[in-house]
Amino acid sequence: MIAIIGGGPGGLTLARILHVHGIDSVVYERDASGDARSQGSMLDLHTDSGQAALSLAGLEQEFLAAARREGQDLRMLDHTGTLLLQEDTPDDAPMLRPEIDRADLRDILLQSLPAETVRWGSAFTHAEAGVLHFADGSTAACDLLVGADGANSRVRPLLTDIEPAYSGKTVVQSTIHDADRTQPELAEMVGRGNYWVFGPDRMLGAQRNGNGVISVSISIQAPPDIDPTEAIDLPHGWAPQFRRLLAACDEPFVVRPAYLLPIGMTWPRRSGLTLLGDAAHLMPSHGEGANQAMLDAAELAQAIAAHPGDLDAALEQYEPAMFARTTKIATMSAEVAEMMTGPDAAQKVLAFFS
Repeated sequence: MIAIIGGGPGGLTLARILHVHGIDSVVYERDASGDARSQGSMLDLHTDSGQAALSLAGLEQEFLAAARREGQDLRMLDHTGTLLLQEDTPDDAPMLRPEIDRADLRDILLQSLPAETVRWGSAFTHAEAGVLHFADGSTAACDLLVGADGANSRVRPLLTDIEPAYSGKTVVQSTIHDADRTQPELAEMVGRGNYWVFGPDRMLGAQRNGNGVISVSISIQAPPDIDPTEAIDLPHGWAPQFRRLLAACDEPFVVRPAYLLPIGMTWPRRSGLTLLGDAAHLMPSHGEGANQAMLDAAELAQAIAAHPGDLDAALEQYEPAMFARTTKIATMSAEVAEMMTGPDAAQKVLAFFS
């Protein structure tokens, strides 16, 4: 049996593509149910990674029906309110990086799996001699354990002592619900997609979600335990509309420190055990995390299908290729993160787009 720890995009994609190949797996997810908590904001899925994985999963049409082409829109300003760049997506533009609500993506994947595939309320604690242990005292045996359990993976320590380190950047995040009705002027200002505002020492971001919500955030170089009120207290010189945008948020601001794994991290191959997604290569969150997790899942599933009855051979195919690919992507993501940091970030990003 193949056991997958974590029911995020990577874990569910792996289970789905294995199912397409007639291979059984079980996903152990700590959430009590599929709607136990909010899944967060939007994901932009790329044609050569996240969308390619969904195509192999036989879910391309379901994805395209739920995705938002207009989510590719971008408005970029400086902190004084000067518009630096506006990109509006034509109605017939290709779906190169359309946005989709995380909850919609999860629903598409869950509905494609047999009902018994996901074991809800299963918080993995540790494994010993091929036996998985869960917080409720239950156990399960498996032939292959796949850690798809994210940044704080409990499977990762079985392969390496390396832990994520704080990047120096923290995101403080909240939301505006039913924005078109409750804050029509701000909703019009943000537009249909992404809204970036670069200031001397922080970046304000807003993103239109498909459910009427606008996600609002401040990215700042600060200690990981920063008081959110300090982050959202914009310094002198910021235009008043940005203060109104922050004041309109109707949920408490949540602090989300950004942790990273070392670029190029690997581990010695171990029979019956591997990782994918953030558990394997936690990188700056600039559009690649979920995409690479889903591509990991697709490549691992294909390797397993190509080596029936020989899981070690599947890992020999999967891991080196995954290490090489994600090292390049993590390097690129680090460069993007550096570009979007500092007092000259707006100029650097504008030069990149031009």
